[in-house]
Amino acid sequence: MTRLTHRHVRGFRAPRRRGGGGLGARLAGAVLALGLLSGCGHRQPGAAQGQALPGAPRPAVIGVSLLNLSSEFIVMLNQGLAAKAQALGVRLIVNDAQRAADRQVQQVESFIAQKVDAIILNPCEVEASSPAVDKAHAAGIPIVNVNSETKSSPTAFVGSRDEEAGRLAIGFLAHRLGGQGNVVMMQGFLGQAAQIRRDRGAREALAQYPGLKLLAVQTAEWDRAKALTLMENWIQSKGPRINAVFAQNDEMGLGALLALEQAKLKDKVLVVSVDAIADALQAVKDGRLDATVFQDARGQANAALDTTMHILRHEPFAPEVFIPFQLVTRENVAQFLK
Repeated sequence: MTRLTHRHVRGFRAPRRRGGGGLGARLAGAVLALGLLSGCGHRQPGAAQGQALPGAPRPAVIGVSLLNLSSEFIVMLNQGLAAKAQALGVRLIVNDAQRAADRQVQQVESFIAQKVDAIILNPCEVEASSPAVDKAHAAGIPIVNVNSETKSSPTAFVGSRDEEAGRLAIGFLAHRLGGQGNVVMMQGFLGQAAQIRRDRGAREALAQYPGLKLLAVQTAEWDRAKALTLMENWIQSKGPRINAVFAQNDEMGLGALLALEQAKLKDKVLVVSVDAIADALQAVKDGRLDATVFQDARGQANAALDTTMHILRHEPFAPEVFIPFQLVTRENVAQFLK
């Protein structure tokens, strides 16, 4: 069961912003046809029996801009949003930003032009995606950030504390290595909140284990193929000095795992990653991946849409909702595979 923590429920208020604003006008245009291409929206199911807003004759319409739909975790987040939207009877317009913050800002501008009731933003970058939040506030449209953060404060935030993922991963490696050894760390897309915070949490944990040394740090941009190449390069340059790999997401962890297996070195190197996507869970079950850290995509999606609807209905809402990470090893992986 998902547990929500750090909730400070307040009454409805205008979107938090340096300048602020109230709720805007309602959607007049039609929802775009199904599609997952960049810049194209699609209508999620559940609209026909939708729940109308107070004083409105039709269901709420919410624009959603997602980081990158080629990432399995973001696909899981999108599926969670679709299922929750169907249950609530609201309509979504979903856009894929394809990791481009400027495209994400343009998508939010399009949502504003369409007069959506609210926006859910899965930010590409902390800094570069912030104008999207500012534009929503200026238009008087509430905006809820999910999974990742921006420098500009949204109306509400739903996600997990990414420092916790880094601390759990390094704690696991420290335990397995007896507090002694060399660790390499694969970073995500630089400037994205998860990369910044998972990095911070990992370094905080490493500081508690003076026998653990950070041998190398480099980005593989959340990508499995890039991680495989990076791990191959590290094997050539650092070889037997590597005792463990911390990859900031599962895609990179699985790429590193494959490189180590091809080099016949996996029995000498531990690998832990984050997100608990299906491939990673299976790899943990099979004894190939040593551990992953579960991030609850469906829990975040559910809480993001619940929060959005509380705002639109002028009900009390939590400006911050944090859903905890959980360490997944071979001992408990079965419960996550269900």
